Amino acid sequence: MLYYFFRALAGGRHYAYENPLFRGTCAALFCFLFILVVGPKVIRQLVKYKLGDHPEFDHASLNELMRDKERVPTMGGVLIIAAIILGTVLFADFLEVFYVQMGILCVLWLGALGAVDDWFKLTATRRSGTRDGLKSYEKLLFQVGLAVIVGYFVYSAGRTNLAWVGSAADGRQVEAYRVFTVPFYKEGLYLTALPFMFIAVLVVTGTSNAVNLTDGMDGLASGCVAICSLVFMVLAYIVGDETLARKLLLPHIPQSGELAVICGTIVGACAGFLWYNCHPARVFMGDTGSLPLGGAIGYVAVVIRQELMLFIVGGVFVIEAISVMLQVWYFKSTGGKRMFRCAPLHHHYHLSGWTETQTVTRFWLVAAMFAVFALATVKLR
Repeated sequence: MLYYFFRALAGGRHYAYENPLFRGTCAALFCFLFILVVGPKVIRQLVKYKLGDHPEFDHASLNELMRDKERVPTMGGVLIIAAIILGTVLFADFLEVFYVQMGILCVLWLGALGAVDDWFKLTATRRSGTRDGLKSYEKLLFQVGLAVIVGYFVYSAGRTNLAWVGSAADGRQVEAYRVFTVPFYKEGLYLTALPFMFIAVLVVTGTSNAVNLTDGMDGLASGCVAICSLVFMVLAYIVGDETLARKLLLPHIPQSGELAVICGTIVGACAGFLWYNCHPARVFMGDTGSLPLGGAIGYVAVVIRQELMLFIVGGVFVIEAISVMLQVWYFKSTGGKRMFRCAPLHHHYHLSGWTETQTVTRFWLVAAMFAVFALATVKLR
């Protein structure tokens, strides 16, 4: 709403507030301060209603290492969701830009799904001592359903809001919304509706689950998501600006620059949450926070046609997800042997002798290196 207020005051004149990168920065600061102020009250309410976590792993040594995390309140993702929605409404052009509206839908949809899963886990733990939340296929059904909706409407919006990426290799001009950007390759690939939808489903669902898998240590997921979102804040601004997009040979998607504001809210919300989630954590985000954070980043990547860039920027999430898949495959193939001491990978290093703080800090450093490398690839085209 502040965006419309200042636009009305400007009376048609151009000011800094019209720049999405500037408003994204303001949104990041707002979300950080919002969680900093509201956080203690929300944490007290979570403790009051006994929404404490009971982490259980299929590994006795890891259960012992994580014993001190019992009773730490979870579902702290409600703080993150509230900050993102409020920051977006205040600083983004959410009434006129379709991409912002769909971003809000992603956050609310996956936030609700994560909250239901967390609630089922907590209530099941109280009744029977086991952590039975939603079944994997039930969560996947809702994630895929959202991704299909997102893919369809983003593709449809692109057809009615055309921008040209320039001449293809064979002399054709191709709409920017169809470009599948490939790092180090100027032209990119050009998608029809079906592969576009498939990639959207894969990216949104995969990123949502990958962030969820990474959320296993104090501050690990929130720090890595903040780094990743900062990069996509810059990328969204570039793709939304025709001059910059042409200069860097990226597809120009009109109005996608507003997604820089959403990315800014994610950066600020994660930084604010990290204030209370750093070791020793006072609150966990749970699926309530991890599912919408991953889904929102995946959604932004789909809109600005940077799905493969997400594979690089979110390298930590990719490694964590692959480690789980390798562990499951190896376990089944060898009749019960393990490739890692425990998966996801951060638990393997924790069991290898790294302290939790060392593990989280080193994973942050790796995430930062992936981010730097990803930004470098923008120029190497």
